[in-house]
Amino acid sequence: MNPDLQKLQPYPFEKLRALFAGVTPANLPPVALSIGEPKHASPAFVMETITRELPRLANYPTTKGLPELRQSIARWVCQRFKLETLDAEQQVLPVNGTREALFAFAQAIVDRSRNPLVISPNPFYQIYEGAAFLAGAEPLFLACDAENGFLPDFSQVSDEQWQRCQLLFICTPGNPSGATLSVAQLQDLIRLADQHDFIIASDECYSEIYPDEANPPAGLLQAAAEMGRDGYDRCVVFHSLSKRSNLPGLRSGFVAGDARVLDAFLQYRTYHGCAMPVQHQLASISAWDDEDHVIENRRLYREKFAAVTEILNPVLPVTTPDGAFYLWPETPICDQEFARRLYEQQHVTVLPGSFLSREVNGRNPGSHRVRMALVAEPAECIEAAQRIRRFIESL
Repeated sequence: MNPDLQKLQPYPFEKLRALFAGVTPANLPPVALSIGEPKHASPAFVMETITRELPRLANYPTTKGLPELRQSIARWVCQRFKLETLDAEQQVLPVNGTREALFAFAQAIVDRSRNPLVISPNPFYQIYEGAAFLAGAEPLFLACDAENGFLPDFSQVSDEQWQRCQLLFICTPGNPSGATLSVAQLQDLIRLADQHDFIIASDECYSEIYPDEANPPAGLLQAAAEMGRDGYDRCVVFHSLSKRSNLPGLRSGFVAGDARVLDAFLQYRTYHGCAMPVQHQLASISAWDDEDHVIENRRLYREKFAAVTEILNPVLPVTTPDGAFYLWPETPICDQEFARRLYEQQHVTVLPGSFLSREVNGRNPGSHRVRMALVAEPAECIEAAQRIRRFIESL
C-alpha cells in the first residue's frame, strides 16, 4: 500500500457521524445544515438536454472534451471576469467537478524529488491536504481567523518556505467563511509566484453565489488580465456547475489558465481516465450559456441569508458573507459540544469548525465555530434558524 495513505485523516462527515454516535435526536423533522450540497431545483433545460442526448452513451468521450464545450466555457469566463481573451483550445479543460480536478492537479504538478511544500488556507477543503500528501508534499496551513478577515496571512510565510512551495491553493470565496480575495491581493500572489516559481490553484467554485449583483467576487484570471498577462502564467482556476447551477450530480466543471500547465495536466488526465460523458458535456454547454437561472439562484440565497440572520442575530452574531452559502458563527460553547447538543435537542445538523481545520502551533482556527450551509429551501432554513435560536436561549 502507498504509505502516504496513512497520513489521510477521516473526512469531516465521518468525524460528524462519530460525534453523533449513541445520540438519539429530538423527535423533530431533521434539518441538515452540515453538507454544502445545493437543494435548489436543477435547471429543467439541462435535464432535458441530457435526456435528448442519451444516445451519446454509445460514444467514448475524449479527455479534452468537446470543442463546443470548451468554447462555451471560454465565452463565459471572458464575460464573467472581463477578459479580452481565453484560448478555448489551450487554456480550458473540462473536468468532472472541482473535487476530482483539485486532487488530480497536485499529482500532476508536484515534483516530489524537491522536498515540495503545498500551501493552503486553514480551515480548508480537505481535498487540498489529501492532494498534497498523496503527491508526496508537505502541507503548510495558514490560519484564517477573524483577526485577518478570515483570509490567509501570506506575510507569515518565510522566504525559505516560498522557495519550497510548488503549489498554492486558495479558495475565493472561501469555504467556510465566504471571505474573498481582492484583485490587489490576487496580484500580490501572482508576483510572489513569479518570484518563487510556484503555481496558484484558485478554487473559485463559489464565485457565482454572492449578495450584490453589482459586485461579483474577483477571480485569479481577472487579476492576471488586469496586469496585462493574457498567458495567465502560473495561474489556474477551478470552476464548477455544482453550486452555480445546482447540478452537483452532473459532476461538471473546468480548469482554465496557463496553457503550459494545462498541457501537462491533460497528459496526466489522459492516463487517469476521467473523461466527462458526452451527454453531460452537452448539458454543461446549456448551463454555461444561461445566466437567468444563476441570477434566480442568488436571489434565493439572499432571501435565506436575510431571514436567517435576522432570527439568529439576537443570540448568535452572524453576517451575510461576501460569497458562498455558509454562515461561520462563533459558538458560545465548544464547537463539537454545540453540534452534538443541537443535534440531540433540535435535530439540526451543523459541522464543527474544528473538523474543517488543523491544529498548528497549539491552535485550531476553526475551534469554537460551526459551519451552517443554507442550501435547503427557505422555509426549512428558517425552521432551522428558529430551532438554533431556541437551543442557544436554553444554554
